[in-house]
Amino acid sequence: MSNFFSNIPQVTYEGKDSKNPFAFKFYDAEKVIMGKKMKEHLPFAMAWWHNLCAAGTDMFGRDTADKSFGAEKGTMEHAKAKVDAGFEFMQKLGIEYFCFHDVDLVPEAEDIKETNKRLDEITDYMLEKMKETGIKCLWGTANMFSNPRFMSGAGSTCSADVFCFAAAQTKKALELTVKLGGKGYVFWGGREGYETLLNTDVKFEQENIARLMKMAVAYGRSIGFKGDFYIEPKPKEPMKHQYDFDSATAIGFLKQHGLDKDFKINIEANHATLAGHTFEHELRISAINGMLGSIDANQGDYLLGWDTDEFPTDVYTATYCMLEVLRAGGLTGGFNFDAKNRRSSNTVEDMFHAFIMAMDTYALGLINAAKIIEDGRLDAFIKEKYQSFESEIGQKILNDQTSLEELAAHAEKLGSTKEPKSGRQEYLNSIINAILFG
Repeated sequence: MSNFFSNIPQVTYEGKDSKNPFAFKFYDAEKVIMGKKMKEHLPFAMAWWHNLCAAGTDMFGRDTADKSFGAEKGTMEHAKAKVDAGFEFMQKLGIEYFCFHDVDLVPEAEDIKETNKRLDEITDYMLEKMKETGIKCLWGTANMFSNPRFMSGAGSTCSADVFCFAAAQTKKALELTVKLGGKGYVFWGGREGYETLLNTDVKFEQENIARLMKMAVAYGRSIGFKGDFYIEPKPKEPMKHQYDFDSATAIGFLKQHGLDKDFKINIEANHATLAGHTFEHELRISAINGMLGSIDANQGDYLLGWDTDEFPTDVYTATYCMLEVLRAGGLTGGFNFDAKNRRSSNTVEDMFHAFIMAMDTYALGLINAAKIIEDGRLDAFIKEKYQSFESEIGQKILNDQTSLEELAAHAEKLGSTKEPKSGRQEYLNSIINAILFG
């Protein structure tokens, strides 16, 4: 193991009363909850791009954190140093998975053939580290939004040549994902959208995105990829009108183009905020459509209208998230911390503090969600709320054995409108508070 973080001890569980900043207070990997170990409920992953690449740059200022790891940036030596640092980091935290974009791993060359050669070299090195540590790849993807060639989209581009580059990157990223044993492959359409209808053929662009995805599925299956493909919805930024606005939009797109058998949804909490939804809403919509796949575990700032990618601290949100995950029977993917330290939190210690906090937040969410399910009052209330559909006329409605005429006649027999049962939202919120803090 490398020695970039020699001043950081191995992070272990010490319990909620611990004052050790390098210890878990709630994440106890081996603790069994509802029949599974906590680490099985919560397969955590490190996002290569944020943790090993993001150095605090924003639109108003340059790097504040040193992510060189002792090597010159833009070189293959730096790429290997990031591998060494990343695996040491994951080992010290007990994180068993990572996620990557192709150009997170190596500096992109002018010639795509040279970039691919570099990717082959670095993934050979990563495989050695994976065999040494047992750490695995959760999912891979291609960055088809940073390079200027993708300024008008990748699958949605107006240039056939750029579309070919998108196909080439997708092909290589799929090969790398298979090589590294990734469980999933993600499409985040960072520039798959438009700014104005004055210069855009929306139907043409969406159909071309579907074509790229269909080719990706065909090629992926041909080289042995057996995992799920994912769409990661995002409503805006960088494009004004993103085609993958939210889970419902993405699911409709997948079903329209016959991609729903191979794709699920990778849901990011911060993207739900930008779409005007709660995180749990996006999870529920995906789950009821059989498409709850994986999660990018972060949070946004409700006072800011962009993707802040903060490490999660909101225990209520984590609880409601885990309630949806448990009720859905778990994820096919995992919990990727697509999050970055704040610009002024620029030390190595801050990197660890952020992950410890985030892992503890989701551990609390899991513990609380299990308590809510075991308590049973919420499930009982929902069952009672819809109890009228257990009546004779209710069963006819649910079994599609009635008509408007019969239902109208039933209403006339009732004579006057019957009010539905109270939703008792405040009462249910008080139950949540009692379970969380009682």
